Amino acid sequence: MPKTPVVFIHGLWLHATAWSNWLEMFESAGYDPSAPGYPGDGASVQDTREHPERLAGLGINDLTTAYGNAIADLSAKPIVIGHSLGGLIAQKLLAQGTAAAAIAIDPGQIKGVLRIPLVQLRSGSPALRRPGNRHRAISLTAEQFRFGFGNALPAAESQDLFDRWTIPGPGRPAFEVATSNLRRASASPAAVDTRLDDRGPLLFIAGGADHIVPPAVVKAAAKLYSAGHATTDYHLFPRRGHSMVLDHGWRDVADYSLDWLARQGF
Repeated sequence: MPKTPVVFIHGLWLHATAWSNWLEMFESAGYDPSAPGYPGDGASVQDTREHPERLAGLGINDLTTAYGNAIADLSAKPIVIGHSLGGLIAQKLLAQGTAAAAIAIDPGQIKGVLRIPLVQLRSGSPALRRPGNRHRAISLTAEQFRFGFGNALPAAESQDLFDRWTIPGPGRPAFEVATSNLRRASASPAAVDTRLDDRGPLLFIAGGADHIVPPAVVKAAAKLYSAGHATTDYHLFPRRGHSMVLDHGWRDVADYSLDWLARQGF
């Protein structure tokens, strides 16, 4: 029997290889997992750091198209699991009918979510503070990573994750998310059709201590889907931050994801 494909989609400022533990775990569970990088991502963290210009200017639609093209080469519709911006892209792929199911972990804010906590604005400031960053690839400092990703971790672990996995990220998606509610749905790359009844199941996972995508934002996104009748679930991991897919507690999140997929028949 063919294995079900699973495609992992990383968010801004993390390299695709940060999914390595998840890839091993899902393969052991009988899936066929892969973690394609963004167009312009190098094969390694170091190579990507040395060529940030290759990521400059990429937007949400560019990334969604790239992952859609990668999925088209698979033997079957995959499960898509996205973190941060990757969680927004996962929702778009599910709505397009490209994916069979989706898990959005600390997902980037979709159009229609009006609440923007102050801590979220501060976390997005490395990209948003200069209009010209829309056309650049932006790198975080260790201090910025600590506030946005590693605030729920010991300082030493936050520094270790920063050293191992961080890469430049295109600034354009941050601006597209920040201005989504000022644009028509047809003109906003962050817009997702949340009213579909014929899409696959969707799980939202939030971290109670997340600064980049606070739990209130994730819950508000999940609530937007209540107008449709397809399965939409929400789960909160208290006291977990935006680093939850790669820090010492990643297995708890992965275990919950696998259990949920099993309950959906995957």
